[in-house]
Amino acid sequence: MTTTHDTPQPSPHPVPHPPYGTPDTPRVAVRGEALLEVDPEIARIGITISARGTDRRTALEDLTRRNNAVLELVKTYGEAVEKTETGAFSITPELTRHGRGERIRAYHGRVHVSAELSDFTALGELTTRLADLELTRVDGPWWSLRPTSPAHGEARRQAVLEAVQRAREYAAALGADLTALVELADEGAENALAFTAAAPAGAVRSMAFAGGEEAAPALDLEPQRQTVRAQVNARFTMTPPRL
Repeated sequence: MTTTHDTPQPSPHPVPHPPYGTPDTPRVAVRGEALLEVDPEIARIGITISARGTDRRTALEDLTRRNNAVLELVKTYGEAVEKTETGAFSITPELTRHGRGERIRAYHGRVHVSAELSDFTALGELTTRLADLELTRVDGPWWSLRPTSPAHGEARRQAVLEAVQRAREYAAALGADLTALVELADEGAENALAFTAAAPAGAVRSMAFAGGEEAAPALDLEPQRQTVRAQVNARFTMTPPRL
């Protein structure tokens, strides 16, 4: 004789969470927030080098020459430039607007380069000199903090301190005292976090052609202060209130 056991099926209804506390051990849940404004640590600029030629070879040669000039100029700033990266490259044929067949009128080439600087004094000079090169466009700067910046830790510390202070004030209003920390979590840690990219600010766009003129004066770029925000959720137990 064979005995079969039915596998218990999960309930279609979620199991309700237990109460947060009891009359003898009540709980208090609070949120701590911190908002800091600090100076940026790095600035990023985008550089677009262009070339146009009646044949593919000429466009590529001009693009290569101008790209090398940009990279050599950036390298002369040494440790002031922390990172240089080459992004997208394209060479695109331009077709004639009239006539039959696919007749190519010219070729357009582009290379995108990004540079990250920590020396903001060199930033203004480099930006101006880059914009003074042939068919070179400069976008930026975009200011930011490093992921390892102490400002992030300071914001989290202040958020925790505010959560503790807020919980104490709630408990004191009831004639009670905090007894223990039950939970501490970043806001949204229990759920999927959504990332929202901040819109780039302080952008400077320029395109210049080298014409043998006197070098333009360096731009005076004022760093844009950065906002660091931290939020935590905290739950504490407290002594029975004196009601």
